Amino acid sequence: MTDGIFIGLGGGQSQRLDLKRANRHGLIAGATGTGKTVTLQGIVEGFSAAGVPCFVADVKGDLSGLAMAGSATARTHEAFAARAAEIGFTDWAYRAMPVQFWDLFGQQGHPVRTTVSEMGPLLLSRLMDLNDVQEGVMTIAFHVADEEGLLLLDLDDLQAMLAHCAERAAELSTRYGNVSKQSIGAIQRALLQLRSQGAEHFFGEPALALTDLIALDDRGQGVVNILAADRLMASPKLYSTFLLWLMSELFEQLPEVGDPDKPVLAFFFDEAHLLFDDAPKALLDKIEQVVRLIRSKGVGLYFITQNPIDIPDSVAGQLGNRVQHALRAFTPRDQAAVRAAATTFRANPGVDVANAITELKVGEALVSLLQADGSPSPVERTLIRPPSSRVGPVTPDERKVLIGTDAIGDRYDVAVDRESAEEMLAAKTEEAAASAAAAKAQGEEAKADAVRQRDAARAAREAVQARRAAERESAASPWAKAANSAMRSASSSIGRQVANEIGRQVFGTRGGRKSDSGGLIGQIARGVLGGLFRG
Repeated sequence: MTDGIFIGLGGGQSQRLDLKRANRHGLIAGATGTGKTVTLQGIVEGFSAAGVPCFVADVKGDLSGLAMAGSATARTHEAFAARAAEIGFTDWAYRAMPVQFWDLFGQQGHPVRTTVSEMGPLLLSRLMDLNDVQEGVMTIAFHVADEEGLLLLDLDDLQAMLAHCAERAAELSTRYGNVSKQSIGAIQRALLQLRSQGAEHFFGEPALALTDLIALDDRGQGVVNILAADRLMASPKLYSTFLLWLMSELFEQLPEVGDPDKPVLAFFFDEAHLLFDDAPKALLDKIEQVVRLIRSKGVGLYFITQNPIDIPDSVAGQLGNRVQHALRAFTPRDQAAVRAAATTFRANPGVDVANAITELKVGEALVSLLQADGSPSPVERTLIRPPSSRVGPVTPDERKVLIGTDAIGDRYDVAVDRESAEEMLAAKTEEAAASAAAAKAQGEEAKADAVRQRDAARAAREAVQARRAAERESAASPWAKAANSAMRSASSSIGRQVANEIGRQVFGTRGGRKSDSGGLIGQIARGVLGGLFRG
């Protein structure tokens, strides 16, 4: 479609979104029930037919109907046919769009995953509602993991990394600033809350490849990627953080293309106010940067919200294409929104914007689109074109068939848990524990050897002491004394007898008798025995 995407008929002219200006972003606003979803559906159909892939967050489930052709039997058929004839939409016919379904929880579409590292500390801190101090500790944990080659893939890895930082708190505080165990404990508790919201399904591998979002079917139509967000809306922080992460990844990974003839991707962010609610300044700066610069990557961002004042001025100023459905002016805030919305359009003398915003019918909107020269067109009260696809959700069975037959297949359906920070830190802990156990065992063995040596020395000393005591006891017994006395007496007697005998031999016999050897021996024996018995 070379002349742009047909939006509707306003001021007697076709209101068309110029594809060359479609990467200058846009806003679709209006109260509940005024026709925003139908307008969004028609714009997505136009992009797909022009060969532009789309990504759409489906909050209520209605946009899943893009995958099925509308039906002439539907209750809306007559109204749609009449509207098509009224606005001269001659190309209108029922047809389906090529669709891929995604779901962070993997229930209504292919699982969508990213890694903790790819999310980064800033967006994670936003997701976990951390304060500045806790965000600083989170940043330190990421830095240490990067320095030490520890992959942060899932929430288990992050939890293990935080525990590791707590163990090294004193060391890290010296290097990077205060890392208190209290802050780490607060982050761990926030992680537990994140798990309770089902965020653990979002972090892991295989991570989403952006090339799978930017695809054409075999007819050259842009594939419409629909994120099932009905359950995700119960965790609004997770919803907004995921979409901000996806926009940031597109900004970082896509090459610069300037202003192409048509966008590389059209990105639709429903319930856009959730992105900005309670967002800290650092996050708002990030959003503004992405919105301002991503157009040069060929991506058009379209925010859908009930109230245009939900979009900060720094972001709203970047939204060149605008479709404003009816607003209600029942409260002072509503009236302020009407006045604010009225000032964002290029004036048209034939349209009283402030009054028209409150008077618009369902399926009618104020439209101002960027023209070929880049200037906004004067605002026109416009009848919106009817969609060609089904208005309403697909059935569970239809969804199941569509998921099973799309081009993605099962490449994301099975989670992969490769070695990362948790396993690496656990291995280090086990290694340290084994080394400590070995050192302890070695110390205990050395201690046992010392004990054995001491006991052996003690036993040797006791044996020597016992032998000496035995010797002393033996020496002190009566029989030993008697034997000693007998030996002394015998020695004395023998000595006297020998001395007398020698004297007689030298000086002669006493009393004239000769001495004989037998007498001498007998006397010696008698002397010994006598000494024994006397003792």
